[in-house]
Amino acid sequence: MRGGAGGGQGAGLPAETVAVVFERLSRHMPGRTADAKGPKDQPDPFRSVISCLLSAQSRDANTAAAVTALFALATTAEAMLALPEAEIARAIRPCGLYNMKAKNILRLCRHLVDELGGRVPETREGLMRLPGIGRKCADIVLSFAFDRNVIAVDTHVHRVANRIGLTTARTADETARQLETRAPGWAQRDGHFWLIQFGKAICTARRPRCETCFLADLCRFYSTTP
Repeated sequence: MRGGAGGGQGAGLPAETVAVVFERLSRHMPGRTADAKGPKDQPDPFRSVISCLLSAQSRDANTAAAVTALFALATTAEAMLALPEAEIARAIRPCGLYNMKAKNILRLCRHLVDELGGRVPETREGLMRLPGIGRKCADIVLSFAFDRNVIAVDTHVHRVANRIGLTTARTADETARQLETRAPGWAQRDGHFWLIQFGKAICTARRPRCETCFLADLCRFYSTTP
């Protein structure tokens, strides 16, 4: 029985094989659907970036509870700055690390208001200058809020990409950097969705369905696992 999570070790797939993998994913997975929404289903860049900040080390249900409570209090950077830090911390308590996240929310909002006129940056570099925002959140906001062609890498995309051999990375940020150069340009827009959908339907974390997988003949994990 094949299983396990795979990892970022060994040689990756050749560039021409990477292109074939994405071509097959494009034929078998739905990709970005018409009802795809921003992070945690938020309607604008500000709420998207705050939701991403809150999602760090938090389950989806807990993040959703924190997001709902926080945005009942304020939905703009200016309004958020009018709230006491303790009130923000109480609202976001379900998502964990709430004291640190409350500080980062206020620091982020202060940066937006003082340096950027309240507008969320539309570049990865600008987003990553915001307190509490790393590459994963930056790319998710770019993809969902600004409709940019970028493969955002969460834990699921990181696992699948390295298991197949699209990348050979030990961290999600390194996986993102490798996918940015190794994935064909035409695959950048939907690659995030294809890999997540593939990971949920076939390449599951503990018991991947290798025997019926349409990528088995190309997959590094399948070829090297007894």
